[in-house]
Amino acid sequence: MMELNRLFGLDLQKLYNHLKTNGRIQSGHALPNPGLSAKTVRSIHMMLSSCLDKAVAERLIPSNPASGCSIPPKEKQEMKILPPEQIGRFLQEADKAGYLPMFFLELTSGLRRGEMLALLWTDVDTTNRTISVSKQVIRVNGALKVLPPKTKNAVRRIVVPQQTIELLQTEHERHPESQLLFPSPKTDVHLDPPAVARKLKILLKRAGMDEIRFHDLCHTFATLSLQNGVDIKTLSHTLGHYSAGFTLDTYTHVTTQMQADAAEKIGGFMSQARG
Repeated sequence: MMELNRLFGLDLQKLYNHLKTNGRIQSGHALPNPGLSAKTVRSIHMMLSSCLDKAVAERLIPSNPASGCSIPPKEKQEMKILPPEQIGRFLQEADKAGYLPMFFLELTSGLRRGEMLALLWTDVDTTNRTISVSKQVIRVNGALKVLPPKTKNAVRRIVVPQQTIELLQTEHERHPESQLLFPSPKTDVHLDPPAVARKLKILLKRAGMDEIRFHDLCHTFATLSLQNGVDIKTLSHTLGHYSAGFTLDTYTHVTTQMQADAAEKIGGFMSQARG
């Protein structure tokens, strides 16, 4: 324990460095990676800094010792996608397991996992082929909660293919008494997001494919959309991004290749025009 007025930035910096290299609780056996993730260390810093800001406001200390600390940068996870030539194999395994409507919806909409699991059948407009996104399922203090999306841009109505609508109708016919589009088969309440991630892992293994995150299915949808001519503004709205610029930054690798392809096409046209 240390008194607030004897806490300095160097003390906090030593703490962050220790957490990054050896912060995980040992359970009697050696850990392959004993350090906490950069995200966790950043979260701890934000919590401490907020508390110390409060102490400054209450005039308990003259300044926030956390303000000058160096914290780990955000870790940008590598973006992966389902190889287009393997999507059919993956969907076959999803069909066998009874999860085809869910994963087909994901690959044709790019919904966030929590958004998809919060959907009600009343959110689906079969006539206009639209889905209304206005909520998400997340785990809070160990319990599943249905909450509004984090940003106003995430509240949206998206259009999906007719085949997706037909599969969702089939899914609803399996449990017509439930308001949820994808209820848990065991408890008839919302599916647990981590459980869906585990199911994805199982299906990929059965299909003989490399493991990816659920969010990479969203990347797969976005990448295929761009490659097949969907404009960036439309895609940005579908994904619930706050701006088309954010979508461009996220999928620079795709749009750069598209620009190169466009340059080749216009170059070929001009060559023909010159005779």
